Amino acid sequence: MATLIELLPKEYGYVAFVLVIYVFLNFYMAFQVGKARKKYKVFYPTLYASESENKDANLFNCVQRGHQNSLETLPIFFTLMILGGLKHPSICAALGVLYTAARCAYFVGYSTGEPKNRLKFGALFFPAILGLMACTLSFGWSLASQ
Repeated sequence: MATLIELLPKEYGYVAFVLVIYVFLNFYMAFQVGKARKKYKVFYPTLYASESENKDANLFNCVQRGHQNSLETLPIFFTLMILGGLKHPSICAALGVLYTAARCAYFVGYSTGEPKNRLKFGALFFPAILGLMACTLSFGWSLASQ
């Protein structure tokens, strides 16, 4: 009887590597939010700073929002990578690298305090997600048409 690893395409390891790299990116973003909390004096459990109470609210909120937005899309990214990668591991890994780099740029741009800066390179996360969706649909179609 074959083990699960023997059933997976050998390139699927790249999918796993990209997912771990994204986890490290998430740790980096969380660390930056923690630094911003200290710098701008926004203490737990406050999620967002109020402009009426903190003159640096926008700066903190941009750092927080950049991380929060990445957390909001993380389940979508992981699901599409894991499923789409079963049929198209190399393509999904490449799209995952693009997504991760774009998410990093999105966060760095947002953290400047000017929200429009998040989209300079950060907007490339959207085509990466669309590509991952196509790979996952292809995988689903293959299963459904057997």
